[in-house]
Amino acid sequence: MPLVSTAGLVVPARAARRAVVAFNVITLEHAEAVAAGAERTGLPAILQISENAVRFHGGDLSAVAAATTAVARASTAPLALHLDHVVTPGLVHAAHAAGFDSVMVDASRLDHGDNVKATAEAVRWGHARGMWVEAELGRVGGKDGEPPLDAHAPGARTDPAEAAAYVAETGVDALAVAVGSVHAMTERTAALDHDLIAALREALPVPLVLHGSSGVPDEELRAAVRAGMTKINVGTALNTAYTAAIRAFLAAHPETVDPRRYLAGAREAMAETAARFLTVVAGEGHPARPRTGGA
Repeated sequence: MPLVSTAGLVVPARAARRAVVAFNVITLEHAEAVAAGAERTGLPAILQISENAVRFHGGDLSAVAAATTAVARASTAPLALHLDHVVTPGLVHAAHAAGFDSVMVDASRLDHGDNVKATAEAVRWGHARGMWVEAELGRVGGKDGEPPLDAHAPGARTDPAEAAAYVAETGVDALAVAVGSVHAMTERTAALDHDLIAALREALPVPLVLHGSSGVPDEELRAAVRAGMTKINVGTALNTAYTAAIRAFLAAHPETVDPRRYLAGAREAMAETAARFLTVVAGEGHPARPRTGGA
C-alpha cells in the first residue's frame, strides 16, 4: 500500500492519547520483520533509519532507503518512513531527496544555544519542503561515542518549562525527552518518571517521543502512553532477538554456510519482537486511522 506520513500516524495518536511504535532498521531483514509484525497485529508502524545505520552502509542513504521503502510499499500494513538521530545537516537534505517526509535532528550534544540554533535552521529548511521534524532536549544516554549516563542524574531529565521554550524557539513538530530511559539497553529494567511525562505533555503542544524504549518493561511502556508519550522508539530489542537467533542456529548447526538458513530465523525473531511491542503499546488503544501521503 502507499506509504503513510509520519505526521499522519503521530499527530492523530497524540490527539487520541495513544501511541505509535517506531522501529530502527539496519538491514533488509529488519524492515521485512517490522512489516511482518505490523501485518500480524493490524497496527501501523514507523520504519526509521538512523545516521549510524547510514554510516554502516558506507555513508550513502540511497540504497538502504530504497530497500526500506520497497518493503513498506509492498506491505499491507500502514507504514511510514523516518530518518532518525541525524547530526550531519547534509543528511537531512539527502533524506528529502530520498523521499523521507520526516526526520529527527539530533543537536542534543551541543550546548543549549547552539542546539536551538541548529534545530531551528533544520526546521525552517524541512518545513519549507513539507518535512515533519523531531528533535531532542535533555540527555537520553547510551548513544555511540558517549560515556555511560545515569538516567537519574541531576540535569539528565528534560525540564518542562525549558522544553516549552525550546519548542517555541525552534518550531519542532515533536520532541524526544529524557524521562529515565537509556539507548542501547539489553535488559528491560528502566524506570520512567511518569509524573514528568505528564508534566511535559501538559506543557508542550507537540507529541512526546520516548527514545531507548527497548530497555523499558511492558507496564512501564503502557504507563508512559497513559501519561502522554506518543512515539515509542525501539531498536536494540530487534537486534537482541536477531543476534540471539543467529547464535542459537549456528551453535546447533555449525556446518551451515548459507546465510539464508540462519537469517530466516533471525528475521522471524525480530518479527515476533516487533509484534509484541506493537501489541503492548496498542494495549492503550488503537492509533487513529492515518492519512496517506508523504513519500
